[in-house]
Amino acid sequence: MPGLVMAEPSAGGGFRVAIDTGGTFTDIVLSDAGARQIHVTKVPSTPDNPAIALMDGIERILAANDTGVEALDAICHGTTVATNALLQGQIDDLALIVTKGFRHILEIARQSVPDSYGNSYFWVKPDRLVPVHRVFEVDERLDFKGGVLRPLDEDSIRTAAADLRKYGVSSVGVCLIHAYANPAHEERVREIIEAECPGIAVSLSSDVWPEYREYERAMTTLVDAFVKPHMRRYLGRIKEQLPPALSERPFLVMQSSGGVLSAGQVAKKPIVTVLSGPAAGVIGASAVAEAAGFRDVVTLDAGGTSTDICLVEGTTPQFTANASIGPFPVRLPMIDIRTVGTGGGSIAWIDPQGHLKVGPVSAGADPGPMCYSNGGDRPTITDANLVLGRIPDQLIGGGLRLDAGRARDGLADLAERLDRRMTAERLAEGIIEIANWTQANLIRQMTIEQGIDPRRFALLSFGGSGPAQSPAVMTILDLEACIVPPNPGNLSALGLLLVDYRSDHVFTRVRSEEELDPDEIAEIYDTLAEEAAETLAKDGVGPDRVSYLRQADMRYVGQSMEVRIDVKSDPADQAFLADLIEAFHAAHERTFGYAYRGEQRIEVVNFVLSGFGTVDKPDLAASTEVAAAGTTPDQKGTQKAYFAGAFQDVPVFDRAALGAGVRVDGPLVVEEFGSTTVVFPGQTMDVDGGGNLIIRKGG
Repeated sequence: MPGLVMAEPSAGGGFRVAIDTGGTFTDIVLSDAGARQIHVTKVPSTPDNPAIALMDGIERILAANDTGVEALDAICHGTTVATNALLQGQIDDLALIVTKGFRHILEIARQSVPDSYGNSYFWVKPDRLVPVHRVFEVDERLDFKGGVLRPLDEDSIRTAAADLRKYGVSSVGVCLIHAYANPAHEERVREIIEAECPGIAVSLSSDVWPEYREYERAMTTLVDAFVKPHMRRYLGRIKEQLPPALSERPFLVMQSSGGVLSAGQVAKKPIVTVLSGPAAGVIGASAVAEAAGFRDVVTLDAGGTSTDICLVEGTTPQFTANASIGPFPVRLPMIDIRTVGTGGGSIAWIDPQGHLKVGPVSAGADPGPMCYSNGGDRPTITDANLVLGRIPDQLIGGGLRLDAGRARDGLADLAERLDRRMTAERLAEGIIEIANWTQANLIRQMTIEQGIDPRRFALLSFGGSGPAQSPAVMTILDLEACIVPPNPGNLSALGLLLVDYRSDHVFTRVRSEEELDPDEIAEIYDTLAEEAAETLAKDGVGPDRVSYLRQADMRYVGQSMEVRIDVKSDPADQAFLADLIEAFHAAHERTFGYAYRGEQRIEVVNFVLSGFGTVDKPDLAASTEVAAAGTTPDQKGTQKAYFAGAFQDVPVFDRAALGAGVRVDGPLVVEEFGSTTVVFPGQTMDVDGGGNLIIRKGG
């Protein structure tokens, strides 16, 4: 993507803008040169062409601050293009090239069966990402060390290319056996395929994630290949929308691992963006929680279509290298974010058994909830909150007016079909309760089912629809507190301004405990560091701004899965091997509740290194405007809100008027641009020095 990506990072002197594209709204945050002020806005998303909303948001926030595009130093972007393409796209023009004899790698897959204590007897293996007739073989073979057992037959590649043309394939993944140890054969396959099939998108497993386990490596490569044309088109549209003054500015895209890279590098490996926007939200939430004095939090990001949840322990988000996007396993380092389909636009419906359900289908931005001026014809969570009087009749500073009457009619119709005696308000209350329990149950799965006590965590709630319900989720799980940061609807966009450049690299070399050689390990990490530094240098990150995180995937001999540990000591240190082994035992005990110190040999499987290029970040404390400390401010007004089966008069406060030290008992409503916070009966709200709303059980 020339013209979008290769400019060097600015040393300062202008503004940085961050754009997070969601299903309903696109959030924009502008930070000034000294990172001392933050400005926010929202615009409706444009699902058919998200680049339109992106540019509209940039123009709007610059105009509001009397600033021109020439003042921007960089653009940071979180996008759901890759995820949406995978989950919603027709995957009918994708192919796979494998080593001869391995054509059925996707058919064999793994033996694991989901929900083994539920519907396993009736479970049918889902359709393969690529059907077997679009899996093509080339004649070659490497051993696990990368040695050539059988040379690459280039005629077989050309035969595969002819089949690609025959089936009209636009994207192809290449996953040859043991290519992680030697990429030469895969690279030659790409050269011939691109020459024989001009315009085709090719992804190599040795580029995407050169790690052993052929099935996961093949699936990860195929996902990358499939989303590559979608991401290239999207970035091309952005380039068309950007004015000339921005065409040479750095355009940075958020990765699932919690760092950014230039759009040009992301276009080459777009799979790194599958959790782009949600990852930025977790980074922003972690920073806010730490500033507020909370080290252990559950982040809850509820937007228009879904809710994303992540555990943060000791201010560090949990990571995983084994994730799934829908039914597709992906083997890449990423923040461990779980998603459930309960957002503000999630639709309430009745299943064939007559039960009330909420989500995962969403009304999205177009047509949107029933209460929107051109909204849909099925009630949503937003409609339920509006009818209950818990959100105002206009959102985003009056830019979006809501029709409570239309929402109530839709709920009344659904209530009559469910139970003729049920009122619209009781149904709305039931919809909210189902959504709350759905979110709470996901948090239980991530904590209690993993041996973690959720009661030591606080809930950090953000997203446009999160704070209206999260205090109730806090009560369900008996969490320490519910924290609502300033501008919660724009926190994911703010997170984009808090992340560094990041480049992740892996090398598979299985070594048992007695085979570990510190000199060999040092050489591996040095090679990975050179790769990371080279990647970051392409984005203009100099060596003086680069740091590294070394990790290793380890297991007990005989185990099939590994535990990732941080490698903190230097291989040159005399105690390096002892420290490495003890770090694994401790991590295994922390993860699974036991360790085999002195009883079972261990082995290292993968060496992993992440390179970071630091950027200037906003000062959250200095950039947050908090009203002067003092007594409870005057109410903005009152409104009738429905709690526990009845309407009651509830005070409404303007968030901007709440000074540090204010304490108010619920029920109450706090309104601000982009979001609404509901404090329920029996709860108390405090405002801390950073302007965060801290909600706890009363008494």
